[in-house]
Amino acid sequence: MSHLLAARLQMALSLGFHIVFASIGMAMPFLMLTAYRRFLKTKNPEYRELTRTWSKGVAIFFAVGAVSGTALSFELGLLWPGFMKYAGPIVGLPFALEGAAFFLEAIAIGIFLYGWERVPPRVHWLSGLVVGLSGLASAFFVISANGWMNAPAGFDWNGGNPINVDPLKAMMNEAFLLQAVHMSVAAFQAVGFAVAGMHAWLYLKRGYSLHFKAVKIALVWGALASLIQPVIGDLSAKAVAQRQPEKFAAMEAHFETQSHAGLLIGGIPDEEKAEVRFGLHLPGLLSFLAHGDFSSVVKGLEEFPRDDWPPVLVTHLAFQLMVGFGMLLLLVGTVGVFQLWRKKTLSVGLLKTLVLCIPFGFIAMEAGWVVTEVGRQPWVIYRLLRTAEAVTPRPAVWVTLFGYGALYLFLCVVLVFVMQRQVESLHKRLAKTGGAS
Repeated sequence: MSHLLAARLQMALSLGFHIVFASIGMAMPFLMLTAYRRFLKTKNPEYRELTRTWSKGVAIFFAVGAVSGTALSFELGLLWPGFMKYAGPIVGLPFALEGAAFFLEAIAIGIFLYGWERVPPRVHWLSGLVVGLSGLASAFFVISANGWMNAPAGFDWNGGNPINVDPLKAMMNEAFLLQAVHMSVAAFQAVGFAVAGMHAWLYLKRGYSLHFKAVKIALVWGALASLIQPVIGDLSAKAVAQRQPEKFAAMEAHFETQSHAGLLIGGIPDEEKAEVRFGLHLPGLLSFLAHGDFSSVVKGLEEFPRDDWPPVLVTHLAFQLMVGFGMLLLLVGTVGVFQLWRKKTLSVGLLKTLVLCIPFGFIAMEAGWVVTEVGRQPWVIYRLLRTAEAVTPRPAVWVTLFGYGALYLFLCVVLVFVMQRQVESLHKRLAKTGGAS
């Protein structure tokens, strides 16, 4: 295993692990606040119990996310010194702001956890809002740095040396806003359906009405995000087609430049033969997706040097997974909200479907990040610095790869154990208070 491959795998492992906890930190506080708001309005003790249970979950996931986020910060310097040499002075601002948002989030979590009966309910609720907003802000600041890698801005590239650095302009790069919104909506979609599915399973198994209340809250959040996401996704695709045409071509396995280009559904691309097998083409839709015009010309990979092609197979399949699972969740969410609106309940079949959907949002989100990162290859800073030029020359990177893998496995085991204890504790309290439906 080359040290470049080992470094990329380690970074992919760390990012893939951390993104789960970052998304929970972005979305879960708002589900918690919804339950708390229902308690303040109805005085139903089940909503109070649900709020307290979810807040403990937020704190646990925040702690694990802090560990994985710290590991990532070390990896940037240890694995990619060539990148940090140029990027550090340019994108240091969003990382500094992310640190401030992280500390604010930690303080607000403490106030919310220990503020029951100690601060006025409205202040207590607002402290939870600060938790959610700080989590979103942290994600936005980090994603701005990733957006800068896709759309470098805020400096002049003087023969390989950045000059005239403007950190604010770098942070507010062209890719930043759409990427941040796309990720935020994906977080609400993934977390909403995961939480709805887990509580649906507990409701089917144990019958406590608290779990059904949780399903309703989480499902509505997940369904709302699923309705918004196609609009954000369309805008993102158009932006990528303009800004990174080779990434867009790899996403669609589009090898030849064409007008009235067809949208590919499925398919297995063959880079050597520059063709796709088993795919279904929908005439003109790719041109419309890229440029809003069915007759517009869409650049194919043939327009770019072969050395600049992203890995087409991985990028295309990841894009198909993201869209496929996203649309599936949209369908399930629409049916679920319709049932709640018409019948005020959910069928057993839909509850079981929600259980099956627990991982789908996270799979779609991870696939989306594969598209973003693998689709930018071979560049770490788009069209300025190649990934191979940024990697550490240190040998035996595979040692830290397996070390980090062991760390994440340990954290997963501890997390499962702690969360299982939380669920058992919740059910004991519900049994004592007669919380069964």
